[in-house]
Amino acid sequence: MTDTTSSTSTLKKLSIDRGSPQAGKKKAWGKWVVILVAICVVAFVILQPRSQEVQVSSVVTTYPSQQYAQLSASGYVVAQRRAAVASKATGRLIWLNVREGSKVKQGEIIAKLDASDVQAAMAAVQASIRQAEAGVAQANVELVNAESDLQRAQGLKAQGFLSAQAMDAAVKRVNASKAAMVSAKATVAVAQSQLRVQQVNQDFTEIRAPFDGVVLNKNANVGDIITPFSSAAGSQGAVVTMADMSTLEVEADVSESNLAKASIGQPVEITLDALPDSRFRGSIAGIVPTVDRAKATVMTKIRFEKLDPRILPEMSAKVTILSQVASDADQKAVLAINPKTVVDRDGKKVVFRVKADTVEILPVALGRKIGDNQEVTGNLQSGDRLVLSPNDKLVAGKKIVVTGK
Repeated sequence: MTDTTSSTSTLKKLSIDRGSPQAGKKKAWGKWVVILVAICVVAFVILQPRSQEVQVSSVVTTYPSQQYAQLSASGYVVAQRRAAVASKATGRLIWLNVREGSKVKQGEIIAKLDASDVQAAMAAVQASIRQAEAGVAQANVELVNAESDLQRAQGLKAQGFLSAQAMDAAVKRVNASKAAMVSAKATVAVAQSQLRVQQVNQDFTEIRAPFDGVVLNKNANVGDIITPFSSAAGSQGAVVTMADMSTLEVEADVSESNLAKASIGQPVEITLDALPDSRFRGSIAGIVPTVDRAKATVMTKIRFEKLDPRILPEMSAKVTILSQVASDADQKAVLAINPKTVVDRDGKKVVFRVKADTVEILPVALGRKIGDNQEVTGNLQSGDRLVLSPNDKLVAGKKIVVTGK
């Protein structure tokens, strides 16, 4: 009995204690809570609205005149009448009356050179003229006296009181006096010619505007030596560079392969990089009859229909050769969109505008076809992004992801 009792107690010690029934219930509830939370998370993820991938296109500002475009080219504004104003004389610049941007009239004095040497030469020539004129007066007196003596000699000879030899002497004296008069007058003429030469030289020291225009560059300053026919160091040739602003034209390079699309008199629309919001009408005034080998282009000269004071030489320009003349309405900016952004919803033309990560629906009215775009009016602004080819699943407030495909 003792051995049986000890064996039973030993088996009890080796058995596993599985705890009370209440502890098992708690563990079972914990498992269900975890499963329930997991189900909720999965359901939340599944039921969360998914973002739709879309492609977008921007609203742009364009001009209706572009629908007439046949050919585009680029170039620069150039004054067809332009001059580097200098003097034929050489001297030091002592007076300059203009600066960049100054407007001058034809014949107006722009600058003056030192004319002290010319003035001294003029004074010497004027003295020579006075001396020559005095010689003429003296020769005239001598001629008058000689003619008077000849008249008396003729009277005496008629009375037989004068020899033939004396008579010949009186005639020779008159002839000599006449020759002296001619010589004196010739001396005066030479001196006067020399004076005119010095006056011309003095005119060269006064630099005048060759035509009405505007000073573009001031090439010299007071104190500079002006030597138009020399390249000496420290010297200047032209004093100013000026242009006639009424002769401004655009010189644009047209590819020789597209030259057939351009003809003299054809209407052109001109845009300047400095004035991007302005459009200028013009026409082809001339086509230079030679090709630039390096660029394979032909220079085309575009005349402005109406010049604007804001247009300046050397401005960068773009020209569009048109099939017909653009009207004022054609040159007013309008909004345009890609036609693929427009869909019909409930009988209306609408677009989907991107707003943050969602879209909103906007009704629009379509206008003219302008190139690949369509004129549009509505509550849109340039730069707005619109969904391309929106499908039936896209609705207002739908979350989207913009792709680049």
